[in-house]
Amino acid sequence: MEEMRIQKYLSECGVMSRRSAEEAIKQGRIIINGENAVIGQKIVPEIDEVLCDNVIVTNKNNKKIYIMMYKPAGIVTTMSDEKGRECVADMLKDADMGARVYPIGRLDMYSEGLLLLTNDGELSNKLMHPKHEILKVYHLTLKYELDAEQISDIALPIEIDGRMSKPAKVSVIERKNGKTKLRIELSEGRNRQIRRICENLDLIIIKLKRVCIGEINIGMLRPGQWKHLNFNEVKYLKGI
Repeated sequence: MEEMRIQKYLSECGVMSRRSAEEAIKQGRIIINGENAVIGQKIVPEIDEVLCDNVIVTNKNNKKIYIMMYKPAGIVTTMSDEKGRECVADMLKDADMGARVYPIGRLDMYSEGLLLLTNDGELSNKLMHPKHEILKVYHLTLKYELDAEQISDIALPIEIDGRMSKPAKVSVIERKNGKTKLRIELSEGRNRQIRRICENLDLIIIKLKRVCIGEINIGMLRPGQWKHLNFNEVKYLKGI
C-alpha cells in the first residue's frame, strides 16, 4: 500500500485544492485517525481515517469498504442464489455504498452470527489463507444437558476432507432446562467443522452462532443488522 501526502489525498478526492488543504490543516479542520493533521503528513488511504470538517473523506474511485454483519439463520452466504433463496446481498440491497462487497469466508445456511464483507480482494484472500489460523468463537446450543465426557468429546479432532482437524477449545456457558450452551474456539476454518463433530456424536444442534473473528466481536448487532468497521478494526485485520 502506497503512502500519500495529505494535501494530495484531499485534492484527489475532490475535497479541495492542495493550497486550500494547507490552510484547512492550519485551521485544525483536517483530522487523521483522531488527531490534527500536519502539513506534509503522509497517510495510507486504505488504512487511515481522514476527516474534513468532521466528515469522513473517501476517494470514491478507489473506495475500500469493510462491513460486519449479523447473518440470520436461513440466509445463504452468497451475493446471489440460483435457487432464489434469500442471501446476504438482500441484507444490503438498500445500502448505497458505491461498490459491491463480498463475504470473507462463509457461514452455512442454518448458522448465524458474525460475517465480514469487503471489496478489498487482497485482504479477503489474506484472511482466508489457512496459515493465519485466525481464532473464531462460536456459541453452540445443544439439546439435552450434556455430561463432562460428552463435552470433552466435542473438543477432539475429526477427519474432514481427508485430514484431521485441529482440536477445538470448549467451555460451558450454561446447562439448564434440558439444554447445554457451549463456547467453542476454532483456530482453523474447516468446512462445517462444528456441525460435523455434532453429527459424529449424535448431538442435536438447536443454535450455532459465530460471535468473534479474531478481535472483531459481533457486539450489539441484531440479526440482519450490519455496520462499517471502524478504523481500529480495519487496521487490526490488515495487520494479521
